[in-house]
Amino acid sequence: MSFNVQDQNVIVVGAGRSGRAAAELLVSRGARVTLADAADVISDAAALEAQGIRLETGAHRADAFVHSDLVVLSPGVSPDQEAVASAQRAGVPIIGEVELASRWLSGRVIAITGTKGKSTTTTLTARMLQEAGFAATAGGNLGTALSGQVALSRPESLHVVEVSSFQLQTTATFHPWVAVALNLSPDHLDRHASFAEYAAAKARIFANQTAQDWAVINADDPGALALAREARARRFDFALDARIDNGVTVEDGQVVRRDRGAATPLVPVASVKLPGRHLLADVLAAAAVGCVAGVPPAAMQRAVENFSGLEHALERAGEIDGVQFVNDSKATNIASARKALESFPAHIVAIMGGRYKGGAFEDLRDVVASNADAIVAIGEASPLIEQALGDVVPVERAASMAEAVAQAFARATKGGVVLLAPACSSFDMFTDYRARGDAFKAAVRELKGREA
Repeated sequence: MSFNVQDQNVIVVGAGRSGRAAAELLVSRGARVTLADAADVISDAAALEAQGIRLETGAHRADAFVHSDLVVLSPGVSPDQEAVASAQRAGVPIIGEVELASRWLSGRVIAITGTKGKSTTTTLTARMLQEAGFAATAGGNLGTALSGQVALSRPESLHVVEVSSFQLQTTATFHPWVAVALNLSPDHLDRHASFAEYAAAKARIFANQTAQDWAVINADDPGALALAREARARRFDFALDARIDNGVTVEDGQVVRRDRGAATPLVPVASVKLPGRHLLADVLAAAAVGCVAGVPPAAMQRAVENFSGLEHALERAGEIDGVQFVNDSKATNIASARKALESFPAHIVAIMGGRYKGGAFEDLRDVVASNADAIVAIGEASPLIEQALGDVVPVERAASMAEAVAQAFARATKGGVVLLAPACSSFDMFTDYRARGDAFKAAVRELKGREA
């Protein structure tokens, strides 16, 4: 029997992009919907109420949750909240927005997870599929929420979905045709109780796959390999370094598909416009999905040649007096910051800090020693950064992004790089990583105007 919410009382928790899409989808399917948010005000309230969505702000009321028929969580909402936990103890089903939407999709899902590189891989995969003529959309944790794609979903649709640990944690029947594991390292330990819990959430991407599905795995990454250990799907790997017998790798300046000893060229490495080996690995991941889906090499190459990267992901933000400014605000964990630092060989002044999410800044000591000249620390994590790295390079603190950019530029050398690689979330100073990256770029523009 198909999933049915007709005349049911459903509470959607979190009025962000995903929560709104879920509420609108549920109303369209006949549910009586309350959209609850802990904030005092929900923006565009009149438009939501005009669709028949009831709004509830402030502290969540456990009695309302307990007497609902279903609770749907936005990714940013922890299932450990007392009102949610009370509903769960009362037997009320608790699911996430991605789980909700997946139950009504007509098309197949290509789900992409990992600690780093999800957005780049998701976007490029969708573009490769579109270049080949597939009806493909990108969304999930970026772009259009999956609930917003249900109305247009058809049997021929391919939904390329970026999925986070938060989204996967609240899945039950979510079933990707292709599941991609890019990498795994400690992250979100401010919400997950342990790295093991974080990894278990990520591994749910494979939980409902069968032998008719595909698992695309980074064979260079021990964490990704561990996630896929229990997967029942067919394996198709990618790697820059590991030996690949059936999958995608790089040989003689070409991204190639290896199959039983034969190598088929897919994309010249020279066509890749993204800096850093980790972004080349994301290209390999997208090409691997393309191989599984039947994308011709010519379509892959067109997509790669026309893709210069995402905003806030090693984004070039300008140059002043021979100093490059690079915005990697999406580097919100230790592993991501390391990849960013590895992307430039020397003379980096890194802007790091924000709200600490777990992990060890000490893990950056070697790459900071080899590639960085100094660090400017911002936000709540500044003391941790100074303690972990202050004996490796000079670490100074800044009270704002504008101060940080000015101080970093003062320490930079001609031919060097001022790199925003926070290794932390943004929520101590900014609404999200986008706002943080925008502030960095605005500060660079202002500094350039003063230096002109």
